[in-house]
Amino acid sequence: MIVIAVLVIAAAVYAYTSRRPDVPAANAIGESAPESVAVITAPVQQKPIVVRIEALGTAHANEAVDITSKAGNKVIAVRFDEGQWVRRGELLVELDGAQDRAGLAAAEAALAESRSAYERSRGLFTQQAVSQSQLEQIEATLKGNSARVASAQARVADTVIRAPFDGRVGLRRVSVGALVSPGAIITTLDDTRTMKIDFDVPETFLAILKSGLAVTAKSIAYPGESFDGAVESVDSRVDPVTRSIRVRARLPNPQGFLRPGMFLTVVVSREPLPGLVVPEQALVPERGEVYVFVVADGRALRRIVTIGRRSPGEVEILTGIAAGERIVIEGTQKIRDGSVVHELE
Repeated sequence: MIVIAVLVIAAAVYAYTSRRPDVPAANAIGESAPESVAVITAPVQQKPIVVRIEALGTAHANEAVDITSKAGNKVIAVRFDEGQWVRRGELLVELDGAQDRAGLAAAEAALAESRSAYERSRGLFTQQAVSQSQLEQIEATLKGNSARVASAQARVADTVIRAPFDGRVGLRRVSVGALVSPGAIITTLDDTRTMKIDFDVPETFLAILKSGLAVTAKSIAYPGESFDGAVESVDSRVDPVTRSIRVRARLPNPQGFLRPGMFLTVVVSREPLPGLVVPEQALVPERGEVYVFVVADGRALRRIVTIGRRSPGEVEILTGIAAGERIVIEGTQKIRDGSVVHELE
C-alpha cells in the first residue's frame, strides 16, 4: 500500500509540473534548472555623435627646396642673408662664369659666321652656283652652331643661382671662394606663409574624412596658441601595417610661428552625426573580434559588432545590433552565449 501511495503522489506531481510553463520539465525527473545570472542592461541608443579625431602631425612648408649648384664651380658672391625673405627670381649666389662666358662668345662668333655663309649660299644657289647638297651642308652647320650657342647660354645661366619661388632662405653652407660640387646644398628655401601638416588617422574614420574638415593644431613651443586650418587631402592608400591613412591639412602661418619639422598635436572635428551608441563597458574583445551580449527572452545572446567613432564613455556601433535592443553593461564576465539572465533595476 505504501508503494502504491508513493507512485500516485509522484504521478500527481509530474502532471502538475507538466502543466506549468514556468517550471522546466527537467525538474520532474530530478535535473536542476539553469541558474539565472543577475546583470545590468542598457538600451542601444541612436543619437548624434561629436566627431573628434586626435592625432600627432609634422609640419612642412608649403613649398620647400634645397638650393644647389648644377655644376662644379667656385663661388664668387653670396647675395643673401641667412633668414632673409626673398622673391622669386632674386639673385642668391654667383659662381665663376668666366670660362662659360668665353665659350658663349666663341659659339656666338661661329654662329654669326655660319649664318653669313648660309645667306651667301642661298644667293648662289638661286644662280645655280651652289648645289643643293652644299646648301644643305651649310644649313646643317648653321643649326649646329645655333645649338652650341644655346648650350653655352645654359651653362652661363647656371653660374647664377636665383630663388625659384618666394620664401625664406635658411643657413648659408658655402663661403665666397669655396668650390661647390654638383648637387651640393648651398642653402634652403621655404615658403612658410602656409604650412602643411601631415598626420595619420585610423582607418575607422575613413568614411568621414574629407577635404574642408576643420583642423586645430597646437605646439608645445607656443603654450596657449592654436593654429586653425582645414583638411586639404586624404591619401589614396591605407597603410597595411598600421591600418591608418595619411591626411594632409593646410594652416595659414602669417606670423611665421610654425617651422618645417615641428611636432604638433592635431584635432579634426566636424558637425555631430547620428549613430548607434552603447556604453564602452558593454564591449567584450576576444581574439581580434568585439562583441556584446543582447538580452532577449531572458537569455543573453552574443553578437559580434563593428565599432566606429568613440566619445568619452561611449562607442558607436556600425553593425551587429539595432536601436532599442538591451545589452549587458555589467556582468558580462559571468555569462556566456545563451545564459539565462535577469535584469536588475
